Amino acid sequence: MKLKLTYLGHAAFLVEGSKKIIVDPFITGNPICKTKLSEIKDLDYILITHDHEDHIGDAVKLAKKTKAKVIAIHEVVKTYFNKVRGISDDNLVGMNIGGTYKDGDVSFFMTLAIHSSFVGHPAGFVISMDGKNIYHAGDTAYFSDMKLIGDKFKLDMALLPIGSHYTMDEEDAAMAVKALRPKMTIPMHYNTWPVIEANINKFKKKCGSSKVKVLNINESASV
Repeated sequence: MKLKLTYLGHAAFLVEGSKKIIVDPFITGNPICKTKLSEIKDLDYILITHDHEDHIGDAVKLAKKTKAKVIAIHEVVKTYFNKVRGISDDNLVGMNIGGTYKDGDVSFFMTLAIHSSFVGHPAGFVISMDGKNIYHAGDTAYFSDMKLIGDKFKLDMALLPIGSHYTMDEEDAAMAVKALRPKMTIPMHYNTWPVIEANINKFKKKCGSSKVKVLNINESASV
């Protein structure tokens, strides 16, 4: 079964296969997002890499609306979601870096991310579903242990920030591609605001023969 991944803008993605997953649902206030919050329905999981406003976004509203399971680092779950009316404790999954949460045939491996946060620690996720592995790096600098992620998982997709200033730039992101060895790389977290403008052609050139797929807003890719 193929997985369909749709770019909603910034670091927000919708992953659709046997389950429906949204990652970092920054919809309201996102200057490049064209999706309305009312259009997002029937989610199974909401993944949050860290609690900065441009990543946690509309997660609370979507959790109440869709009854999806929220998966984030332990402190983010405890701080932002516990005791919120309309969100069941059974739908809250706090975990930590290096851990795996399995739910039926779907699993989520939480990876390190080198960044900052208000509570807890920034993270990334490897989503394993329908025989495919998708790595969402979250906001991060390049770190050499990305090679271990590539060794542990045969990645079908890697979603990597390239906008610099708050994350790695085009050159460091290309180093990450070489370490991770995904079948396809999709850049993210760039050109949302002037401070994170990136040169996509520079990134593609630095990646050499590695396949880079640049998605426009609301455009999809399948693996």
